[in-house]
Amino acid sequence: MSDEAPWNAVELATELTIAWLGNPNNRASSDEVPNFLRAMHATVSELGNSTGTEQAGTPAASEEYVPAVSVRRSLASKDHILSMIDGKPYKALRRHLTTNGLTPDQYRERYGLRSDYPMVSENYSAARRDMALRIGLGSKGRKAKAEGGSTPAAAPKRPGRKPKAPE
Repeated sequence: MSDEAPWNAVELATELTIAWLGNPNNRASSDEVPNFLRAMHATVSELGNSTGTEQAGTPAASEEYVPAVSVRRSLASKDHILSMIDGKPYKALRRHLTTNGLTPDQYRERYGLRSDYPMVSENYSAARRDMALRIGLGSKGRKAKAEGGSTPAAAPKRPGRKPKAPE
């Protein structure tokens, strides 16, 4: 281990061993503890000697991500989109990507997807669109265009307010 490491491998291995022994689900005899401590120290020392990018917690630039499913299979169903990360179905990928520390653009870049790759399933998108139309979202703008006016209409008068008297 190098001297510039910010932590001591023996102390860290000891802390990890104590935590492991503190778990009530682990049943270990006293003979197994020294071997476990040695294995833990070897693992911690090995991790301590890795490169600086891996220590910082960022993946190496040349790391290739293997998709869990193909692009065609991920979009095969209209009810859900299969994640390329774990292969599980989602109606919308945004929350799933956020929990994995990605933005939609980073996700598309990581797996070589086109910029128009959907983040929401087709049926879910249609259901949201229908609901928005039913409650009238966007109808104000459509009415103004239909009337032929490209300028916004005058603001409606607020009830309960009297107009100011001219001076």
